[in-house]
Amino acid sequence: MNKMFYTIALALSIANTLCAQDDVYPSKPYAGPLFIKNGIIHIGNGQVMEGGTIEVENGKIMRVGKDIPIPMDDVKVFDVKGQHVYPGLILSSSNLGLVEIQSVKATSDVTEIGDLNPNIRSAVAYNTDSKVINVVRGNGILLANVVPQGGILSGSSSVMQLDAWNWEDAVYQGENGIHMNMPPLYLKPNPFAAMMGSAQPTGDPVKKSFEQIESIKSFFRQAQAYSTQPASSTNLKFEAVKGLFTKKQKLFIHCDVAKEILVAIDFVKEFGFEVVIVGGSESFQVADLLKKYNIAVILMQMHELPTLADDDVDLPYKLPYLLQKAGVLFAINDEDGQHRGMNLPFNAGTAAAYGLTKEEALSAITLNAAKILGIGVRTGSIEVGKDANIVVSKGDILDMRTNAITLAVIQGRTIDLNNKHKQLYDRYMLKYGLK
Repeated sequence: MNKMFYTIALALSIANTLCAQDDVYPSKPYAGPLFIKNGIIHIGNGQVMEGGTIEVENGKIMRVGKDIPIPMDDVKVFDVKGQHVYPGLILSSSNLGLVEIQSVKATSDVTEIGDLNPNIRSAVAYNTDSKVINVVRGNGILLANVVPQGGILSGSSSVMQLDAWNWEDAVYQGENGIHMNMPPLYLKPNPFAAMMGSAQPTGDPVKKSFEQIESIKSFFRQAQAYSTQPASSTNLKFEAVKGLFTKKQKLFIHCDVAKEILVAIDFVKEFGFEVVIVGGSESFQVADLLKKYNIAVILMQMHELPTLADDDVDLPYKLPYLLQKAGVLFAINDEDGQHRGMNLPFNAGTAAAYGLTKEEALSAITLNAAKILGIGVRTGSIEVGKDANIVVSKGDILDMRTNAITLAVIQGRTIDLNNKHKQLYDRYMLKYGLK
């Protein structure tokens, strides 16, 4: 009983800490002209412009160049001489806003009961008051694809911009894809099973996985028939996947090993879906097929061990280079539950140390990610006509030692870069007379 009491008390204490006011509010809309001048502009498509100026109006990029005149009247001007200007970084797959603390169940709204839940919408559960959001954008991340989890078909993801009062305001691209968790087609041994007395699985688990895959294909066949014929009643699950057949949505298949990716390719062959592989730790082995069927890859976590024991120990680090060399469109992500996406730019920095150029690595967390998520015409690079989603750093944004964000703009609004971490830092600097 005492143990339960202390567990509940700890959970309540954590919850109270999370609810503490940190005085960070969404920015007000700004419709006037805004200029960012004298920066080292990293366009996001591989080009770099030194000493350039960006003109923004009504949330859109109007001009990018070196000889742009700046009017003397009342306009916002940011002189960022010597600093680096980048497109806002994009988390390609995240539970941001759905999970606050992994170990506190009451702060998690990411998983639904059941195997087939394509009608679940992650956007409506997105919590704009999450304290994690402000911390993440302090590293230059301005957009996140928020993804539901659990089951085989988890539901639809939405791209959210990270400065909003409520989920409706936060939606940047709603319901851009349906997420499928591939049943595992390899046996991952558990070295602690005997020690912990865990029961060994009965039957052939791979055979069971193939049966589940066939049931998913059967579901899509029924959904395809439903979408082409008038129905006497509405089926919410079939309605939710209609966009896959019209290519308004993509099918994001979460899988890693080569044989699972080959099964994912079957969904392109049979249904004509636009498929994105999420994970893809062995995607380099089937890179020619991925390119042939125009399948993109989201690499979830680079700072980890390889999936299989006989893979190269540095495979996660050099995988982006292998895909780049093969001509496969890919994005780099950060799914680690401890830092919640904050290390996204540094994952890209690791890829730059293992074969990619720095501008190629930057594209993997900006323009490439935008293309994969279906928002490439709106954001991902600093080009005329796109939304003004821009971050400025004192140094190289991909380098943990020099990344220091001084300015962030989302759709033309300069956002508050304060967060709970910075406030606690200031609090204790003051307490011990260091400030």
